[in-house]
Amino acid sequence: IQMAGKDYNHLFKLLIIGDSSYTSASLWLLFFLVWSRAGSYITTIGVDFKIRTVDIDGERVKLQIWDTAGQERFRTITSTYYRNTHGVIIVYDVTNPESFVNVKRWLNEISQNCDNVCKILVGNKNDDPSKRQVDTQDALRFGESVGVRVFETSAKENINVEEMFMAFTLMVLRAKKESQNRVEREREREKDTVNINAQRDRDRRKRGKKCC
Repeated sequence: IQMAGKDYNHLFKLLIIGDSSYTSASLWLLFFLVWSRAGSYITTIGVDFKIRTVDIDGERVKLQIWDTAGQERFRTITSTYYRNTHGVIIVYDVTNPESFVNVKRWLNEISQNCDNVCKILVGNKNDDPSKRQVDTQDALRFGESVGVRVFETSAKENINVEEMFMAFTLMVLRAKKESQNRVEREREREKDTVNINAQRDRDRRKRGKKCC
């Protein structure tokens, strides 16, 4: 059901993080330009902020995408952007093995700042096989070991960018629905427990009256 007075069913905040050693403003501008025709783009201190609304899985989803990649000098500022985040995109450079090694550090930072948040690992710059230094299978094995799905993209050549964002949005949407279902089941169990206890109390009162 669409929210009253709003043109979307869900609002998700997505955070993009990655090493500044390979991430540049021009790279991420290319990454976001894929969506520029359908969204708005705002640059704030140390953070690029983008909004887009998409239709997925039969629902309308509004995305707030925060790009902090490459803004290491603003770390004390960007750490606050983990708050109320629904999904985190960790980006490394397939031509830079150090950026892939540092993914563990980013995962640790996420675990310290977020609870039960969706995560994906994205290897960018996969458009030139001659420059690749991070093997796809190695990345997939690592992703499986930490329970994180892996994508490879090229912002420069617009390879798999839209597909990655849509797949991740669907992951976040389904995670939210699963969480809502768990909460609803808990409420039902609590309601049943209350009803059972209330019935027991009534039964005890009835037995007490018969005995007196």
